[in-house]
Amino acid sequence: MHRPLAPETTGERLAAELRDVRAVVFDTDGVITDSARVHAAAWKSAFDAFLRQHPPEDPAQRRPFDIGDDYLRHVDGRSRLDGAAAFLTARGIEPSPGTVRAVAAEKERLFTERLRKHGVDAYPGTVRLVRALRRAGVPCAAVSASRHAGELLCQAGVLNLFDLLVDGGEAARLGLAGKPEADLFLEAVGRLDVPARRAAVVEDALAGVEAGRRGGFALVIGVDRAAGPDTAARLLAHGADLVVRDLGELVAEGEPK
Repeated sequence: MHRPLAPETTGERLAAELRDVRAVVFDTDGVITDSARVHAAAWKSAFDAFLRQHPPEDPAQRRPFDIGDDYLRHVDGRSRLDGAAAFLTARGIEPSPGTVRAVAAEKERLFTERLRKHGVDAYPGTVRLVRALRRAGVPCAAVSASRHAGELLCQAGVLNLFDLLVDGGEAARLGLAGKPEADLFLEAVGRLDVPARRAAVVEDALAGVEAGRRGGFALVIGVDRAAGPDTAARLLAHGADLVVRDLGELVAEGEPK
């Protein structure tokens, strides 16, 4: 279902920013796999249906969910319940817990349906970077607010590239706070026995880079998949130390000088 992974290559070097880190934690959706697009489409369908059925009093707030702005601002990187509540509140709606659960459940249904129909792929640049890190002896963890993370990584054929996974199911079991709190990332580096001040976080979500900054990580890398006019600036403003459009930019040919 997924694209074949590029063959592993040798003779590559890590970007200077990564040479002193002892562990790297990668978000899953939009960083490792292209599943962010599936999440965004499912959120749009769920929210647009809700807004049609329960239009806000202010006509300006009745506009459809915008994948480019609303997704990044309100739901990307957050748990389903937190994302649903954040978007509805932003549209002037005071959602009850039942409403939040209903919208989140509809999003979950749509996401699962699309995931099983279309599948996901891993970004080749991310695979290249993870392999380079592993050759350098740097352990890598995957994290996600989604309970589907393991399934996504398996579908994309990359689960075995990571030393461990902390997903939404683990977060619920352990009572970890969602992003922009740093709990998921700190749990991952704790399991790797590396302090945050010696580790890096890789995120594409505004809430995610903010979480990396709050967690005291040595390096927070923003991935600007949207490549909009201000998306890189927004990642930097929320806490990223540097922003790349593809993680392959952090691996170069040749041995370090």
